[in-house]
Amino acid sequence: MSQCETLGKKVAGAPIGFFERYLTLWVFLCIIAGTLIGLFAPQAAQAVGAMELAKVNIPVGLLIWVMIIPMLMKIDFGALHEVFAHRAGMGVTLIVNWAIKPFTMAFLAWLFLRHVFAGWLPADQIDSYVAGLILLGAAPCTAMVFVWSNLCNGNANFTLTQVAVNDVVMVFAFAPIVALLLGVSSIPVPWDTLILSVVMYIVIPLTIAQFIRHRLRMVGEDHFQAVLARIQPFSIIALLATLVLLFSFQGEAIVEQPLVIAMLAVPILLQTLLIAALGYWLNRQLKVRHDIAGPSAMIGASNFFELAVAVAIVLYGFNSGAALATVVGVLIEVPVMLWLVRTVNKSRVWYERALPSQ
Repeated sequence: MSQCETLGKKVAGAPIGFFERYLTLWVFLCIIAGTLIGLFAPQAAQAVGAMELAKVNIPVGLLIWVMIIPMLMKIDFGALHEVFAHRAGMGVTLIVNWAIKPFTMAFLAWLFLRHVFAGWLPADQIDSYVAGLILLGAAPCTAMVFVWSNLCNGNANFTLTQVAVNDVVMVFAFAPIVALLLGVSSIPVPWDTLILSVVMYIVIPLTIAQFIRHRLRMVGEDHFQAVLARIQPFSIIALLATLVLLFSFQGEAIVEQPLVIAMLAVPILLQTLLIAALGYWLNRQLKVRHDIAGPSAMIGASNFFELAVAVAIVLYGFNSGAALATVVGVLIEVPVMLWLVRTVNKSRVWYERALPSQ
């Protein structure tokens, strides 16, 4: 077994943690806590929101880095040489994630927010809601896909490889795709802020994470895995702290418009189900093994919501509809993805009927 395969089994084979398993519950509690702060102690949240430098909120910027650096440490760019070993599954991953997913999300946002639900949404926030959903659609999963892959018995080596490839593409494709879809949606494109966001929340933390990963692995693989396990809870804690701050700014709006969250959830839910089904079906049509098809479908169905939340805050601010829309993505992702994992597992016999006999 190669070193890459051994590492893949350690990273992707780890069981889902306590925080991750109940992430939806923690998000609900943060919504309640943040909303109460926004209603009864708005000055505290406003004081945090005022701590900005070059359009970046310093406390939130630090929280985002604490949130995503442990996740980015899991990525093994040494796995890139494995791309051609699973060409079909990797092709489905790249096509669905970058040629289909951002555009279907933009379409669903346009359909539901500008037409179906337009009469019930605050008119001055619709553009911002659409922008938030576009950010979600253009940020395919990086970290949680390791968990989904493990739960659907996915090939660990393929999971590492597709995440590494996906993150390389994200560095170069995220900003242009977001700018294109915002422009098509008639939303002003702040290119300087968008590029700053990519540098702040992809390039710099990815560089830091890979440097730390390299240094820890020089000591030993077991040491690296032990450190990763110890710091992983800080990632979720930072996410939850960010959500409390977000909802503290949204407190009055949430109380006055409680159905907004439900309406934002509709296109996100439909997008998740559509992309998962498309990725799974395409892999079956191409006769890809089931342990490859699972993680290939999961990476597109879930989102790099940490990045989407961070960029929404930088582009539009704490109290924007865009920030709220990205947080709704966090709210529904875990239960929906757990259901999709069960569906992938239960459908294995059906899936493998299409494969050539071994």
